[in-house]
Amino acid sequence: MTSAYVHSTETFGSVDGPGVRFILFLQGCRMRCRYCHNPDSWKIGTGDVMEPEAILRQALRYQSYWGDEGGITVSGGEPLLQLDFMIEFFELAKSEGVNTTIDTAGEPFERTGENFAKIERLMKSTDLVMLDIKHIDEEAHKRLTGHSNENILDFARWLDEIGKPVWIRHVLVPGWTDDEAALKRLRAFIDTLSNVKKVEVLPFHNLAAFKWQTLGIKYTLKDTLPPSAESVAKAVEILGAVPRN
Repeated sequence: MTSAYVHSTETFGSVDGPGVRFILFLQGCRMRCRYCHNPDSWKIGTGDVMEPEAILRQALRYQSYWGDEGGITVSGGEPLLQLDFMIEFFELAKSEGVNTTIDTAGEPFERTGENFAKIERLMKSTDLVMLDIKHIDEEAHKRLTGHSNENILDFARWLDEIGKPVWIRHVLVPGWTDDEAALKRLRAFIDTLSNVKKVEVLPFHNLAAFKWQTLGIKYTLKDTLPPSAESVAKAVEILGAVPRN
């Protein structure tokens, strides 16, 4: 049996997939998004160590609240950094008839090697992938996250190839991710995919600034204000998306 490094859980999530959901936040992420609201989840190999069966038992206590659409979402951190756990956990969940969703930035994806075989297996027990596309432009993506977006976009293409349902998420950060030309490029990319069921625009907020300060990490967006209602509406229009408060 594998185990997971867990950051935290949420028992009644309503914005991380369809319906009411149990949210498992895993610990560990290699990306360094400037607007990250969980910088305390970055460090790999730390957190509460929990086994799949124990987490599933905890989640199933709330199953009566899930209704027809709800279930379990695993977020992070980055879930795809703990593939062995994810496979075992989701296969157990599916044996109980639970709807399974992954909220991921896709950064660990690659089409070769052992990890790819594990991702292929994981997708067989995954009902929905919520994919965060931070920026369509590679250089802007590097400035924003510290990483290329090449394999992330390739992950989106691969998910389309296998017909896996996807929700695309885009955080709207004034001065960083709200450029109209870049949004139109992102829309053009999304339009090449046949598996996208929803696009969400998530307005930036800086409510997590105190976490950065507590952790002693420089927060470069401390003077950045949330996007205006007009800016959000424009992004929603361009991306064919739905807004989220």
